[in-house]
This record gives sequence, C-alpha cells and structure tokens, in this order.
Amino acid sequence: MSRLLVSACLMGQMVRYDGRAKILIHKSLARWSADGRVVPFCPELAGGLSVPRQSAEIEPGYDGNDVLAGRAKVVDSEGADVTEAFVFGARLAIDLARDRDCTHALLTEASPSCGSSQLYSGHHDGTRRDGFGVTTAALRSAGIDVFAPSQIESLAAHCAW
Repeated sequence: MSRLLVSACLMGQMVRYDGRAKILIHKSLARWSADGRVVPFCPELAGGLSVPRQSAEIEPGYDGNDVLAGRAKVVDSEGADVTEAFVFGARLAIDLARDRDCTHALLTEASPSCGSSQLYSGHHDGTRRDGFGVTTAALRSAGIDVFAPSQIESLAAHCAW
C-alpha cells in the first residue's frame, strides 16, 4: 500500500520551533489517515533539534539543494549553524519514506526543512521568497513527489487512493 509522508506539525503534533502545531484539516487527509496511509514525520526533531528551538533559515539566495551540496548553511536566529541537524533529518526522511512505501509527501510551507515552493528570506525578518527546504530537496532527489498544504487538492487528484 502506498503511503504519504506528512509533516508531523500538520497532523497536530507540537513539534514546530515554537512548540506549536500547524494543523491541516482536510477531508482527504482525514481519510488517508483513517486508512493508515499517513506517516507523520518531523525532520528537524529527527535530526536532533529540540522543541522549542530557535527559528532557523537557509542562507539568503540558497535553497535545500545548496544545503545538501554543502554550498549553503542553515542558521538559527542566534547565528548558530544548525545545518548538520537539517541534513541528517532529511536523510532520515528518505529512509522512512522508503521503509514505509511513501510515494508522496505533504510538507508544511516556508520551513527550511519542508518548504516546497517558499522559504523565509534567510534574514530572519519574516519575509518569504521562492525556494524549497532541505527535506523537500532530498525527497525530490529520491523520486518522491512533494506537495504543500495549498496543493492538497492536486495531491488528492494525483493519488486517487
């Protein structure tokens, strides 16, 4: 049975940097969860970061591919380099997706891990820019389609479970 890797925060788990969830309520997600198709996962927690933690952003002008290639860092709001945790969490996401037969992922937007089309600017100023996170880059390179919450209708049409 094909499954869906989902950001744990979207499933109500209080794993975000600020100790909150970012719950996504949608009939398709509820049905997939009831059918046992949802695999919740937080790459930042899996990578060794705590809850709560300082917010983190990919350096300005770079994206998840750049972080995976060693060309860019993920830096928290106090200036600490947290790249290693983000890369480790992304690799664990690939392992879990493969182990659980996840063919698709539904990840929260703007996160330096999970953002699929938007990231925060890298200046810790609250502005967003086009780009994608480390886990999104890793999953895509492993052949897993990644969708944002705003794309859940497209995901539902694409999966037709």
